Amino acid sequence: MKHLLAFIIFCIAFGTAFADTYVNGYYKKDGTYVNGYTRSSPDSTNWNNYSTQGNSNPYTGGEGTRARDYSSEAQSYGGGRPIYTGPQGGQYYINDNGNKVYVPKH
Repeated sequence: MKHLLAFIIFCIAFGTAFADTYVNGYYKKDGTYVNGYTRSSPDSTNWNNYSTQGNSNPYTGGEGTRARDYSSEAQSYGGGRPIYTGPQGGQYYINDNGNKVYVPKH
C-alpha cells in the first residue's frame, strides 16, 4: 500500500511537470495570424523547455537555441543592457524595438 501511495504522489508531482499545453491560434496587434502550437507547460525553469539548448521539440523536430537558466551562456543576454525584474520574478531587457525580452536566470 505504501508503494502505491508513493507512486501516486510521484505521478501527480512529476506527471504534470512534463505535460504539454496547446496554445490556440491568435492574431497579433499588427494583424498577423499565429497558428496554434504545442509548448511545454510553464514552470520555474527553462531547462525542460523545447526552446532550450540540448532539447528538441517532438512536434516540429526543431532544436532548442536558448541558453539554460544559470548557465555561463545566460550571462551574455541583453548585450550589456540593464536587466530588469518583472512583478513575477522574470528577468528581461528592453530590445532595440522597445520590447521586453525575457532572459534565462543568472
